Amino acid sequence: MVKRIVFLLVLTLGFGKIFAQELNCQVSVLTPQIQASDKSIYETLQTTIREFMNSRTWTTDQFLNQERIECSIIITISERASVDDFKANIQIQSRRPVYKTSYNSPLFNHQDNDFNFRYVQDQTLEFDEANINSNLTAVLAYYAYLIIGLDYDSFSPDGGSPYFSKAQAIVSNAQVLSERGWKAFESSRNRYWITENMLNVSFKPLRSAMYAYHRQGFDKLSDDQLNARAAVTEAIKELRRVYNDKPNSFLMQVFFNAKCDEIINLYSQAPPDEKSQVVQVLTQIDPANTLKYQGILTGTGGK
Repeated sequence: MVKRIVFLLVLTLGFGKIFAQELNCQVSVLTPQIQASDKSIYETLQTTIREFMNSRTWTTDQFLNQERIECSIIITISERASVDDFKANIQIQSRRPVYKTSYNSPLFNHQDNDFNFRYVQDQTLEFDEANINSNLTAVLAYYAYLIIGLDYDSFSPDGGSPYFSKAQAIVSNAQVLSERGWKAFESSRNRYWITENMLNVSFKPLRSAMYAYHRQGFDKLSDDQLNARAAVTEAIKELRRVYNDKPNSFLMQVFFNAKCDEIINLYSQAPPDEKSQVVQVLTQIDPANTLKYQGILTGTGGK
C-alpha cells in the first residue's frame, strides 16, 4: 500500500495537495430494451451510483485528486419487473497508470450477469457491511473493494489483501440476500469465487505475477524495454503454477479478460524467439484465446 502512494506522489509532484476519495468512477446506466417514455429514474440512478462510488471513503489512505483510481461501471437494465425491481448486468473496468507514460494498464474487465436489484427513485444509497439488506449497494461496495485491491496488488506484493478481505466479508454477510451471485453453490464463476480465489494460497503465484508484471515490467518499459518485457515474460510464466494446480480457474479467466489484448500489443514488436516463447506459455494457460495469441507470431494480433 505504501509503495502505491509513493509511486503516485512521484507522478504528481507539483500539484496542489487537495485530498480526495479513492475512486474516479465513470457510471453509465443503459436501458436498450426498455421502451418507457419517462426514463428519469435511470438518470437519477446513474447519478446516485456515481456519487456512491466516488464520494464514499473506502480506505484509510489519503489520495490526491490526480491519484484516484480510474474505473468505470456500465449497468445495462434489461427489464423493470416492477416499480422498484430491476433485472440487469454490470460491467466493471479499472486501470492503473504506467510510470513515465500516459498509458493506463487495464487491471479488471468483468461482466457480472447476476445483478438484479431494487431501487426507488431519489433514494439515498446507504451501505453497512455488517448489516447488508440491499443487493445494489452490496454489489457496488464489493466491486469498489475489488478494484482497490487489484490496484494495490499491482504496486506492492499482496498490497490488496485488506481490500479483498473487505470484499470477502461482504460476500459472507450477503448470504442472507435472495439475489444470485453471492453463494458458492450457485455457480463456479461468481462473486463468491473471485474473492475466495484472491485469498486462496493456491493463487498466490497469480498475485505475485500481478505485481511483477506491472512494477518490474510495465513501469520500466520506458527505461529499458528489453529487460522490462523479459520481466513480463517471467510473470506470465509464473502463472503456469496456477494453471497446473487449478486449470481453467475463474480467476485466471478474470486476469486474461483484462490483459489479453495488452499482452498481444506488448509482444507484437518482440524478436521471433521471444514471441515463440511467450505464445507457447499463453496458449497453454489461456487456451480460450489461442487464436488471438497466434496473431503475435503472424503479426496480425489475432485479428
